Amino acid sequence: MTDETVPSGGSGRAPGTDPAPDMSWFAWGDPAKAAALDPGLRDLISQVLGAPLEDLPPVPEERVELPPSRLETRPREALAGVVGDGRVRTDDAVRLRHSGGKSTPDLLLRRAGSADPAPDAVLYPADHGEVQRVLEVCSAERVAVVPFGGGTSVVGGVAPLRGGFRAVVALDLRRLDRLVSVDTTSMTAVLGAGVRTPHAEAMLAEHGCTLGHLPQSYEYASIGGYAATRSSGQASSGYGRFEDMVVSLRVATPRGALETGGPPASAAGPDLGRLVLGSEGTLGVITEVGLRIRRRPERVLDEAWSFPDFATGAEALRSLAQSDVRPTMARLLDESETFVGAAMGGREATPGCQAVLGFEGAGAEVEARAASVREAMAAAGGAPLGPEPVAHWRSNRFSAPYLRDTLLSAGVLAETLETAASWTDLLPLYTAVSDALTGVLEDGEGGAVVMCHVSHTYPTGASLYFTVATAAGAAPLERWGRAKRAASDAIAAHGGTITHHHAVGTDHRPWMAAEIGPLGGEVLRAVKAALDPEGVLNPGKLIPAP
Repeated sequence: MTDETVPSGGSGRAPGTDPAPDMSWFAWGDPAKAAALDPGLRDLISQVLGAPLEDLPPVPEERVELPPSRLETRPREALAGVVGDGRVRTDDAVRLRHSGGKSTPDLLLRRAGSADPAPDAVLYPADHGEVQRVLEVCSAERVAVVPFGGGTSVVGGVAPLRGGFRAVVALDLRRLDRLVSVDTTSMTAVLGAGVRTPHAEAMLAEHGCTLGHLPQSYEYASIGGYAATRSSGQASSGYGRFEDMVVSLRVATPRGALETGGPPASAAGPDLGRLVLGSEGTLGVITEVGLRIRRRPERVLDEAWSFPDFATGAEALRSLAQSDVRPTMARLLDESETFVGAAMGGREATPGCQAVLGFEGAGAEVEARAASVREAMAAAGGAPLGPEPVAHWRSNRFSAPYLRDTLLSAGVLAETLETAASWTDLLPLYTAVSDALTGVLEDGEGGAVVMCHVSHTYPTGASLYFTVATAAGAAPLERWGRAKRAASDAIAAHGGTITHHHAVGTDHRPWMAAEIGPLGGEVLRAVKAALDPEGVLNPGKLIPAP
């Protein structure tokens, strides 16, 4: 085995790969991929939801109202002196595309013609040094800074809040997009924070390697964003969560650079890298991420299983998570999601609940693991369905956000929320959240379809990922806001975490104090005061108010 290194001064770009373009200002990704809703299907959805559907098309871009830029001449000139005048953008088109994330409330506001808040400028630094100097200028000039990777946040994480400061800038990290180094002896790589996942995989593939991180935001999300939000991908059972892959971090703060990690293990005090992972840009801006990488798998084997009910399927996944032999990917759909998934795909629905399992690795090892898991699934009451349902699931994996946008245009709110709990609390939590959502949404404006799946499993518990569809009604923002609050209160009251992998942002911040306790909040505020004494980094996110 050889040690391959990409020189730090090189581009590290795989041939033929270009950064993904900006996502649409009013939808996920490329809106051309969101097909119009078939009239017959629209009528069926209206019947199921018990309400007429009213179209919610976006206004023309020229009608979107943005507040005027409040970035004053002195800080603008100072920032231009760092990144270059052409890298400080204040035009409306660029500001609009950095005015928030991709949650349904985000899109509802912009579709209706409102982009307030919007950043006063968008900056495009080239490297760690420029990021560092930008933060120093912003701290001195009291300008808020919101780090911006792929813009995929669905919890208000990239909302450009001023936080009481005179102006706010979005710090777009797309130019930090190179493979800094790769070491195939130690099986590690260092990537710029702005690298988007397809680009990362293309560069690593040249060395026969992979990250194995495939969240639904895969096409647009950035490496730095994954670290900042403690992301989790579909193959977490085999590859781990993103935080499990991180071996080092380089972070710019208003006080200077913070560098963590390096050796494979250390007892030199608390792990400062763990403070940065999940900090959502409130403590510093991640500029480089050192990661554990894997050899590209020789074989991928998929199998689906059917279980008579959600409880039986969850028990089967618990037995797998607590065994010595686990699949690389394991998911369990409840009865509603199993039925809807089959109906949307034009397939006959499998009674009960469907589980999708995937195995990756060397050929013989994959088959041996799959054989052991088959025995466990059968013993737990499962019936084999073969690979076809998993193939269908994989082929539609990244199209769900586009379907959400198609439904939104037709007047249907289709939104998601997630949590995690111990195996003991999992099913009571599932019932409590489902009841909370239906209790709020089954009102005079129609009903709701609530679906759920177990998306990630651990020896001690699992995550629950809910999808909700309901008629938008006369006031869609308020309607979804009531449902989200009810679900979040149910999560907090029944042993769940307020977020498993979507992060905190603004949406979940009201529940943070209860989750981490008064002393935990004090610790976070103390760390922020040490690294960001003026408080300019991503104000209004994550850290609970005193």
